[in-house]
Amino acid sequence: MHTVLDRCHRTLFAVLSLFGVRGQERLLHRYFDWWHRRPDPWRLAVDDYEQFKYATTLGQLPERPYRRILDVGCSEGTFTHRLAAAYPQADITGADISERALARARAAGPVPRFVRLNIVTTPPAGRFDLVFCAELLYYLGRARQLRRACAHLTAAVAPGGLLVLVHPWPEARRFCAYLEAEAGLRRVAEHVEADSCRPFAVSVYEAAGAWEAAGVGEAAGAPDPAVPRRPAEHGRRTGRGA
Repeated sequence: MHTVLDRCHRTLFAVLSLFGVRGQERLLHRYFDWWHRRPDPWRLAVDDYEQFKYATTLGQLPERPYRRILDVGCSEGTFTHRLAAAYPQADITGADISERALARARAAGPVPRFVRLNIVTTPPAGRFDLVFCAELLYYLGRARQLRRACAHLTAAVAPGGLLVLVHPWPEARRFCAYLEAEAGLRRVAEHVEADSCRPFAVSVYEAAGAWEAAGVGEAAGAPDPAVPRRPAEHGRRTGRGA
């Protein structure tokens, strides 16, 4: 059932991408404002599958200080606020195309910061030690939009910083291919949760920085077994469809 729904979902947003970058932006803005006409439309704050996915994502991160964190496609900020709790010393920004979603995110408190952003048309302001992009890229449709979005995501990562993609598996590999076409990134970890009701992958990339200066020669996409990981929290593997 999830496969059928995913195909219908992807077809719809592929059609929207035919309207060009600016036309797509207007349509996606209206669509997501309409979708957020009621609070938490995907049940991100309460669904067991989503909580398990958040814990799994955080469990893939190496233990290091993160001063600036960006969550692209943050919706109402459920995961962004979780990041603020996990990294209270960090400057955290959530970004989304829906003003209605962002208004609810801001209502939860003055921290984190929330800004409107279309990752296809506009690169994030500044550079970050840690950038997340979860369950977003399949809304973008055509290759042109995906290439632009991945270029903007890559540009937002500070030297030596991390970019984390979280998307359904095995579809995630298609999105990772666009990211891996960008210069200056290498994949340092990938976790595939294949037994979930809706399989997903957490793919972690590191921007050129210390590893490049040290002359590390791994090819892009080769995981680094020395990267430490935080143990993932446990949760039930049940949840929503696309």
